[in-house]
Amino acid sequence: QVQLVESGGGLVQAGGSLSLSCAASGGTFTNYRMGWFRQAPGKEREFVASITASGNTIYADSVRGRFTISRDNAKNTVYLQMSSLKPEDTAVYYCACRRTNQQYEAWGQGTQVTVSS
Repeated sequence: QVQLVESGGGLVQAGGSLSLSCAASGGTFTNYRMGWFRQAPGKEREFVASITASGNTIYADSVRGRFTISRDNAKNTVYLQMSSLKPEDTAVYYCACRRTNQQYEAWGQGTQVTVSS
């Protein structure tokens, strides 16, 4: 199965930017759609963005226009570039993968993003 490892989280001031990376191994990267999710304390995990192997993207309304998801198939890596960050973006961000028409099957450990005012 695929193993996913996120990196790049940290503390950033409101209005700032941050970029996350997710390195995949143990599978054929181009077989998977990649997604980013986030979870704040006391709240359910929510969808942030996803990208297909060919580059088609979907964004949650809350992040559209501020976040950009991308992938480098040669590096088996998916990215989440975040800008104009808000305190409500504070959460643990998780990378996940799924095959087309299937459920998400692998998740990373998560990386903390904290946005302060």
